[in-house]
Amino acid sequence: MALSSRLWRLLPLLRGAEQSVCQLARSWGSGGRCGTWGFRGSEVTGNTRAFKRGLLFSALSYLGFETYQVISQAAVVHATAKVEEILEQADYLYESGETEKLYQLLTQYKESEDVELLWRLARASRDIAQLCKTSEEEKKVLLYEALEYAKRALEKKGSSFAAHKWYAICISDVGDYEGIKVKIANAYVIKEHFEKAIELNPKDATSIHLMGIWCYTFAEMPWYQRRIAEVLFANPPSSTYEEALKYFHRAEEVDPNFYSKNLLLLGKTYLKLNNKKLAAFWLVKAKSYPAHTEEDKQFIPILANFEATSRG
Repeated sequence: MALSSRLWRLLPLLRGAEQSVCQLARSWGSGGRCGTWGFRGSEVTGNTRAFKRGLLFSALSYLGFETYQVISQAAVVHATAKVEEILEQADYLYESGETEKLYQLLTQYKESEDVELLWRLARASRDIAQLCKTSEEEKKVLLYEALEYAKRALEKKGSSFAAHKWYAICISDVGDYEGIKVKIANAYVIKEHFEKAIELNPKDATSIHLMGIWCYTFAEMPWYQRRIAEVLFANPPSSTYEEALKYFHRAEEVDPNFYSKNLLLLGKTYLKLNNKKLAAFWLVKAKSYPAHTEEDKQFIPILANFEATSRG
């Protein structure tokens, strides 16, 4: 429709230009010289057809460019609509706990440059890696695959909080395969990206929860690892249970009962701080949390053990 209107606007201009050329040729048709340029009427008349052909060619070139623009714009709109449709399907499968179907859907678009698809691919790859039936060899491949997707997402759009979050998660995951020195060095990078994710989206409870895990991990770091960190780094990463607790509570304030592991870690952190009453409160809440995912199911025996400890 837009292209047709442009064409109809252009046609009168072409007709007007053609008439002007013809009138000019007739006015000089006496054969005499005209003006300071010294053109003869016969020369102008002889070149009229060539000029008209050139004008028509220019018009067609213009229309070709206009057509290209319209088609390109339509293609972008179509591609955007398709991506939105894929994202809706992906989010539905994720909420339904259909981990394998989600992975199968998203890997069809693994060459995409869309940041929303890429970080979801990172998450889906990691979720497949966490399944009980995934072998250790497959798990390693999937975790590095997830890291690559997250890295591409971050490179594509540095202002995406989800890209920062999943990049940090994936770096943490592959650290198990790269030795204690690399793992400790990566801790600084992980913290930086979690903090950036929270800055970009302060209402994302998961990013806040993950920052709490970072603090909890370094608060309970074994003495021998702490000694290694002190030897390798002038200022090794460190934290406290109090700081971890602050993040876990903040995550609950943002989105209450959003994640069974956050409830579990609130209980565990209170146990570390010798507050058995509050530990029991949060562990009971975690135990009553519906097990939607594979990860939720894995927490059941852990919860039973910690609940018994908190009462002892």
